Amino acid sequence: MIPVPALPAQEPAPPVAVERSVATLGEVRVAAALTDAEVKIDSGFQGASIVLYGAVFNPTDAPVDVVVVVRGPDAPLRLIRKVQVGPFWLNSRPVVFEGAPGFYMTASTRPLSDIANFGQLRRLGVGVDHLRIAAPEEHRVETRYGVRDVVVSRLGDDYLDWRRAVIRLREDGGLYATRPDGVTFVDRGLFRAELVLPTTAPTGAYFAEVWLFQDGEPVAASNLTLTVGKVGVERDVYEFAHRRPWTYGILCVLLAAFTGWAASRVFRRG
Repeated sequence: MIPVPALPAQEPAPPVAVERSVATLGEVRVAAALTDAEVKIDSGFQGASIVLYGAVFNPTDAPVDVVVVVRGPDAPLRLIRKVQVGPFWLNSRPVVFEGAPGFYMTASTRPLSDIANFGQLRRLGVGVDHLRIAAPEEHRVETRYGVRDVVVSRLGDDYLDWRRAVIRLREDGGLYATRPDGVTFVDRGLFRAELVLPTTAPTGAYFAEVWLFQDGEPVAASNLTLTVGKVGVERDVYEFAHRRPWTYGILCVLLAAFTGWAASRVFRRG
């Protein structure tokens, strides 16, 4: 029998250290997601309802508030108003706002004024009252308060009235919404909010911000993206109209003329 040499004893492997960041152990964080990140618009589109849900990681004893801000693509908005000239009422010169979002919604666990102060909300642009809407670029230079060469928007002191008109029209169309109790906690640390898109919702990329406030200060945030786009025949017509606007316009005129001629023939026979 051949003796088998004994193998040297192996030392036990040192324990593997789990990589953990000490800085995140006590960090307040928020994570969020959408039930559907893409909305398809076709001829039968009747609006959409999407749920935004998430979780709050709060190792502290201080309570937190969740604020959800959803902003759609910017779209120009053309406004006019009636002005009285003598005994007549005429349309004023059009005002075009280039920087007004086509959709804007805020939802929160409480009214925004109870969550943070005016300056904080204004700095973050959270809430319809703090929404940044660019005034028309046209301006004039005048003297104000004894200071010469002051650049003023051509809307002047009427800017706030025009801005309120923009918000009112969007709200009436269901495109702007403020929901002070739109975010609800369904369980400890788990929350949900409902995003309602009307039939007139503009197409494009939507951006959702989920803010976590604690003691009136933003302590965490999460960003999401939602895409709203046309599909089927609607998409083909939309793309054709933008790629070949002249051809599309001529076809529309010919179609309208043919429809009018056909209708006159039908009623003439009747």
